[in-house]
Amino acid sequence: MNIHKQQPNRRQFLKNSSLACAGMSLATRSSAGANGLFRNENQPFEISLAQWTLVRELRSGKIDNLDFAKVAHEHGIQAIEYVNQFFMDKAQDSAYLSQMKQRAEDEGVVSVLIMCDNEGNLGDPDQKRRDLAVDNHRKWIDAANALGCHSIRVNARSNGSWQEQVKLASDGLRKLSEIGQKNKIDVIVENHGGLSSNADWLSEVMIAVDHPSCGTLPDTGNFRISNGETYDSYLGVEKLMPWAKGVSIKDKVWDGDGNQSDLDFTRMMQIVVDAGYHGYCGIEFGGFEGLIASRESLETARNEISVEKTGNLLGRALRRLKDNRKP
Repeated sequence: MNIHKQQPNRRQFLKNSSLACAGMSLATRSSAGANGLFRNENQPFEISLAQWTLVRELRSGKIDNLDFAKVAHEHGIQAIEYVNQFFMDKAQDSAYLSQMKQRAEDEGVVSVLIMCDNEGNLGDPDQKRRDLAVDNHRKWIDAANALGCHSIRVNARSNGSWQEQVKLASDGLRKLSEIGQKNKIDVIVENHGGLSSNADWLSEVMIAVDHPSCGTLPDTGNFRISNGETYDSYLGVEKLMPWAKGVSIKDKVWDGDGNQSDLDFTRMMQIVVDAGYHGYCGIEFGGFEGLIASRESLETARNEISVEKTGNLLGRALRRLKDNRKP
């Protein structure tokens, strides 16, 4: 089922609104490198390693959470993305968080973000449960601060109609983003199943939230909405990039008709860089074999991409609006 053939009026709205937002947000994101998004101005993008890549090793105890920075360093990666599930009971343990931070610093590794799960639905239809989910995420904002991360990654799960879920998810995200802003931590939303894997819906949520501390974490492989419902990964990433404060890399992508294929790393990373993003792109699948293969593929793509090709996003957005072309 080709999802993005639906909602023609909404898509036109999103096309105009997201491009305008893109032009306005790019200057802020690319001028100062806020929240540690950029490390090397000579590279089109940086490579990081998400803990989920080694989920089996971490769950089994083969790799201790405290040693993850060392593992990344040993595999030629100098930035890491944590998953709260691997230190769920340590969010408020200052001594443990200090150890995590010190281990990363000892390896010369940057702590990028914390991926947060199992803390309730930020778009829950019940206001008390929605507010509780917001409150549950506070400790991870504090933990991200303690570790030196720039963001926490959250989910936008909800229930109801398209518009009801936009309203509910944007309410929870805005409340959490206000807390994050006070603590200089961004709140970034991944396309992570359900309507969140429909880039049109998630774009509409971002427009509704309308908060500088709220952004997206486009995941190249997570555009499967449900059985038989998928969104084209290349188009989805492009649509979510105006709000991106991170990118997750998986080696499989979807088309709009339920078919999966291998990721074209150079094509995808050119989309990312064309959006004006030069920050961390995190490998997030495949164990050690996937880690090594993806690092090599990302390095190859990085060598093939020219930042000079990317042009100016605002100028491109205005031209697209004028020509009435697809974003």
